[in-house]
Amino acid sequence: MINYEPSSGPFAHTRNSSVRIMYTVLLSLLPATIFGIYQFGLGSLRTVLVCCAVAVLAEYASLKLMQRRSAACMDGSALLTGLLLAMSLPSTVPMWLAAMGSAFAIIVGKQIYGGLGQNLFNPAMLARVMLLICFPVEMTNWAVPTPLDFSHNLVTVPDGWLQFDGVTAATTLSGLSKTPESLFSMFLGTEGGSLGETSSLLILAGGLLLLQRRIIHWAIPLSFLAGLGIPSLIGHWFAPTTFLSLPAQIFSGGAMLGAFYIATDLVTSPTSVRGQLVYGAGCGLLIWLIRSFGNYPEGVAFAVLIMNAASPLIDHYLRPAIFGSRSVAGK
Repeated sequence: MINYEPSSGPFAHTRNSSVRIMYTVLLSLLPATIFGIYQFGLGSLRTVLVCCAVAVLAEYASLKLMQRRSAACMDGSALLTGLLLAMSLPSTVPMWLAAMGSAFAIIVGKQIYGGLGQNLFNPAMLARVMLLICFPVEMTNWAVPTPLDFSHNLVTVPDGWLQFDGVTAATTLSGLSKTPESLFSMFLGTEGGSLGETSSLLILAGGLLLLQRRIIHWAIPLSFLAGLGIPSLIGHWFAPTTFLSLPAQIFSGGAMLGAFYIATDLVTSPTSVRGQLVYGAGCGLLIWLIRSFGNYPEGVAFAVLIMNAASPLIDHYLRPAIFGSRSVAGK
């Protein structure tokens, strides 16, 4: 009898390399990023450039110090971390704060664990939470959209578009805005908010592209939105003046970006479909709890980090049994 020792390994292969995946995800995020720049002006473009440049430089310096192949800083993972962090920041955030967050994401959130594929937490969300806790005032200045005006066959540049500072206003999630934006406005992304999180339409389009390319699986986005949507529906039905409606929860803040781009991080999410369903539902439920009862109006980053910590445990109990062995649940 052969004493077969089951072990994990790359039993399945695909044409997608990590570099191809990273740049495809970056490409799918470009429409929402460009829309954010159009909405909030040149200050947001500067935030994007600073976050991406600092992320690549921090990755290069870390690889150099660890005597690893420094050219790997251009594999797209550092750029993606920088872009996701920039999209989650207010467009008025100071540049030194954006640079600090981007360096923190790469050095503490990624390289300190061993680099690509080794990190326990999503680096961009780890940096966002650090900035939110340490610099709450700068991180909650939501700018009023000042898009370019294309009416009357003319291109009119508003004063706010060329300025790096902006006029701030309350958002639907802040609780200060007693007259929430219309559902259509929230879906298009014409309300105030983070730089690249406002347009649910463009983020959804990018997410559907990733699903079509099989870069992400449907389990996490679907269970994420269900975990957020079901308690929102029940809460709003019982107390409509206390709890936001389902569309307001889904289309405001970073919910859509979290469902399709943050929670679906291949490194920090479970590997099995059953595990991904539990993980996504946990993210959605935690977001609703934080938004409804917590001190922070937005809970995507906190929820994803908490479920990142639970991801190895979910995998331990819910991943399929290796052929010839029994699952943990069956023992």
